[in-house]
Amino acid sequence: MRDLHGPQGREESPMKRSNRERHRPEEVVAKLRQADEALAKGTPIAEVARSLGVSEVTLHRWRAEYGAVDRDAVKRLKELEKENARLKRLVADQQLDIQILKEIAKGEF
Repeated sequence: MRDLHGPQGREESPMKRSNRERHRPEEVVAKLRQADEALAKGTPIAEVARSLGVSEVTLHRWRAEYGAVDRDAVKRLKELEKENARLKRLVADQQLDIQILKEIAKGEF
């Protein structure tokens, strides 16, 4: 049996972790769908959260953050974020190239 009591003797939640598990957006959307199905059947939110391995607060935060976003939209958003980061790196590289060429043209090479 696991000891759920912390250093002060208070009971700690089994979901509380020092290393937080990060969920990919696709996983969040999938879990929100599961939560919606369970809640529609009348399952209490505390039980739904427990079955998904997250806290009630996390479910509420996910709902606020992701709303009614579907899995495809989240995947597309992630692709766009990657592309945006790639383009930002490309612009930064080009700015460096321009700066170097300006210095060469001035004779400060």
